[in-house]
Amino acid sequence: MEFVSLDVADGVATLRLDRPKMNAISFQVQAELREAAAEATERDDVRAVVLWGGERVFAAGNDVKEMADLDYSEMVRLSASVSSATTAIARIPKPVVAAVNGYALGGGCELAMAADVRIAADNAVFGQPEVLLGIIPGAGGTQRLTRLVGPSKAKDIIFSGRFVKADEALSIGLVDRVVPADQAYAEAVAWAGQFSTAAAMALRAAKECIDSGLETDLATGLEIERQQFAGVFATADARAGMASFVENGPGKATFEGR
Repeated sequence: MEFVSLDVADGVATLRLDRPKMNAISFQVQAELREAAAEATERDDVRAVVLWGGERVFAAGNDVKEMADLDYSEMVRLSASVSSATTAIARIPKPVVAAVNGYALGGGCELAMAADVRIAADNAVFGQPEVLLGIIPGAGGTQRLTRLVGPSKAKDIIFSGRFVKADEALSIGLVDRVVPADQAYAEAVAWAGQFSTAAAMALRAAKECIDSGLETDLATGLEIERQQFAGVFATADARAGMASFVENGPGKATFEGR
């Protein structure tokens, strides 16, 4: 991969976007994000993922120069690539945290929202400014932003195309924590690191329950939970965790991730 890398240390993978100057998300970058997401999913040594664009900028949006000359029929064919990259990140069945420095605009904001948790630097700026280009968000912005901040606030942000600074992003629930700019990545790694020895299959099941449950009614969500709850009893970690609790009390189990 040319613009996306996946480096693993102590169970935490850093999925790094690095396309100077502003990490514009081209069709090639989208393909590499899908490839990196698949690798993070398959590797047993990856227990959690940090999504990062570097110290200067997270991602300033999709590559407008690449899209400017496309017509309707071409975008019908290519639009799946735009959305599937963020979907691939969202479907990594492990905890994913975005460390956001600088701009996270358009496709960059959509990429950050695909993570489970967002830790923003105090210099982070979010937004979905697509309407200012005469288009709309196409990689999950209308859907994930609405689920995070509610329909009225999402409409305000998307309709106006305005920028949202870190403090406002925190107050409306777009991000989960704001830290000094030089600490964003380290904070994200620390958050991800708590899962390096966790019960991986239980985390996978919990994420599936939450994400799938958001897409359906309560009764169906409860049925998804019931099935996943029963399913984890087939894992070695469940046996080890409950045996450890009975013998030694809570918080002392050693998990294999199986």
